[in-house]
Amino acid sequence: MFRPVIVMAATFFFSLVANAQSDTTVFHDDSLHPVHKYLPDITVVGRNSRSDYQQMPEIVGTSIYAGKKNALIVLDNVQGNVTTNTMRQVLAKVPGVHIWESDPSGIQIGIAARGLSPNRSWEFNIRQNGYDIAADPFGYPEAYYNPQLQSVQRIEVVRGQGALQYGPQFGGMVNYILRNGSEVKQKLEFETQQTVGSNALFNSYNALGGKNGRWHYYTFFDHRNGDGWRNNSRYYTNSGYGTATYYIKPNLSITAELMRSHIRSQQPGGLTDAQLKADPRQSLRSRNWFDITWTTPAIILNYQLNAHTRWNTKLFATIGDRNSVGFLQSILIGDTINKTTGTYNNRVVNIDQYRNYGMESRFITDYKLGKISSTLSAGIRLYTGTTYRRADGVGSTGTDYDVAVTGNYPRDIHFRSGNAAVFAENIFRITSKLLLIPGIRFEWLEGKAYGRNGYSSGGAEILLQNIKRSRSFLLAGVGAEYHVTAATEFYANISQAYRPIQFANLQAPPTTDVVDADLEDAKGYNADLGYRGKWKDFLQFDISVFYLQYNNRVGTITVNATPSYRLITNVGNSTSKGIESFAELNVLRLLSRSKKADLLIFGSYGYTNARYSADHKDASTSGKKLENAPRHIFRGGITGGYRKLLLTLQVNHTSSSFSDANNTTTVTANGNTGLIPAYTIADLTATIKLSKTLNIRTGINNLTNATYFTRRAGGYPGPGALPGDGRTLFLSIGTKL
Repeated sequence: MFRPVIVMAATFFFSLVANAQSDTTVFHDDSLHPVHKYLPDITVVGRNSRSDYQQMPEIVGTSIYAGKKNALIVLDNVQGNVTTNTMRQVLAKVPGVHIWESDPSGIQIGIAARGLSPNRSWEFNIRQNGYDIAADPFGYPEAYYNPQLQSVQRIEVVRGQGALQYGPQFGGMVNYILRNGSEVKQKLEFETQQTVGSNALFNSYNALGGKNGRWHYYTFFDHRNGDGWRNNSRYYTNSGYGTATYYIKPNLSITAELMRSHIRSQQPGGLTDAQLKADPRQSLRSRNWFDITWTTPAIILNYQLNAHTRWNTKLFATIGDRNSVGFLQSILIGDTINKTTGTYNNRVVNIDQYRNYGMESRFITDYKLGKISSTLSAGIRLYTGTTYRRADGVGSTGTDYDVAVTGNYPRDIHFRSGNAAVFAENIFRITSKLLLIPGIRFEWLEGKAYGRNGYSSGGAEILLQNIKRSRSFLLAGVGAEYHVTAATEFYANISQAYRPIQFANLQAPPTTDVVDADLEDAKGYNADLGYRGKWKDFLQFDISVFYLQYNNRVGTITVNATPSYRLITNVGNSTSKGIESFAELNVLRLLSRSKKADLLIFGSYGYTNARYSADHKDASTSGKKLENAPRHIFRGGITGGYRKLLLTLQVNHTSSSFSDANNTTTVTANGNTGLIPAYTIADLTATIKLSKTLNIRTGINNLTNATYFTRRAGGYPGPGALPGDGRTLFLSIGTKL
């Protein structure tokens, strides 16, 4: 439905480029001073600060961040192992973020907050340079692809009221802003970073960028491979990216960019708790493989109409392929040679193809309403996505990556999603200190599924129920800021959010399950109240309380009828409430005005109390704690710096959590269900900047070699408990020429 509309949008897009009139010069600003300026979408920030954590300005590009719980992570300043996307180090100063650490390659990033599930970050709206990169943000929002963090300039994290600008999410929005060489002023600059480490780790990042007349370009290629800390966990990744910007006029630019990533990793599988305790590096699966190819092209127009008005339009696509092959039985069943056949048993092959296309167009403008100075940000969104899923294929009896199958795939399904949205937010500057930021979003959604869901015992096709869901609704929210001083402020917001019906909920086997005809999207709201800011040049902080109401959660209940059946329906509500706090103190700047040395002490703490409602339709979970929702998450550290040297010790503590909604404490024999114990990890990192263009980084992850795990998997890539990595080391050398 939307493909012709998006083509028409592209035609209009290029027509505007061709006919735009001359105006003022382009605004370039690297400041993070908390005033409203139309900062470019991609620019260098935090250049004169050693801190990797900043607050977002009130306005960046065409987006409003005032009144929202937010954080900006500057990757150049992160003291940690970004080579393997070690998110507990990268997001150490973003309080309350729960991180799954079951992928030693760093390929699969799983993060969540406020009691939500970290499964491939699917409760966050995951973006790259401002556009979607998940498999399908509406029907299947799993982030199979995440950019290599060496290629990322900064990460924007928005919670709470972000749903009004970015669409379906309760957790918030995470936006990876890739390096684009915006700081390069010469015609050609070369950058390289070479890393080696434990378990045959090798990473090579190489980039070229430059500026020549009206053209600005940047391109990189990144390769990483390793054997992994556990047995049977080999991997490699290759990613290439290119972006070119042409300034048609000083106030008008068009950017074309393309990212392509290919990942292949061996999956060592899960363990029982006894096996993990005996040897967490062991693996009982050697034939499980995961392969991802992801391509994200985009065309971006930036047009500064005048000193007060700016417009941005993005045309983007996600073209992804996700393949897996493996022996997926319980870890209690050995993957051994079948004595009857003399070979291994056949593996299971699953293949997904994602073909998604979208357009987002936003503008922002200043205007006067009487004596009140105001800023309006508004936009539209069009999106269409198709997921083609072939599953449960009979694979080979081999050991290497091979997705050939015998016969048909039992499940052969098409999922489609469509979306159109209009949204607007406005900053009313009531006084010089008080800001009020209301917003609305109108959303239209459609999801449908058709195809074969299996075969009966007699060999007849089992077709999906004829399911199609179309709906529209309005979301609203309001935020506020009160500036106590020039650099500190109170902030508050409350905003509605939603999570669309997932493709899995449209995939009910008609012989056993029934989809409720009145099945609705999960809806609710986020609320924040906090105080944040900076005190001179030695203290920054952000402390807040939150409340998340998650209504109409989708689940399955058994209906006692003749015959009985399972009903996929809205089963009830959950509530999460807690504290998210962060503070960073530069001790030496507090005691001395010298800037030759730094002694930074930081701590971030998240407290989450997340429970299902007492009137939950599933009686077994009524009033229970949410699964994968640790109550306490603390990350703290100390960084000492003198001239060219920085040394950081970081500690991460995560309290225990349940792996299932029934709050099962006793561990099952197969390791799939049971308590996830608390754990504490320490990391040590050092950076030496020998010159403006030469750096050396080294570090030890999991300094004490603690044995821990962050998740239990009932299916792929388990089943069983999935251990985190033990002690590993890395050494990295980089330069710019």
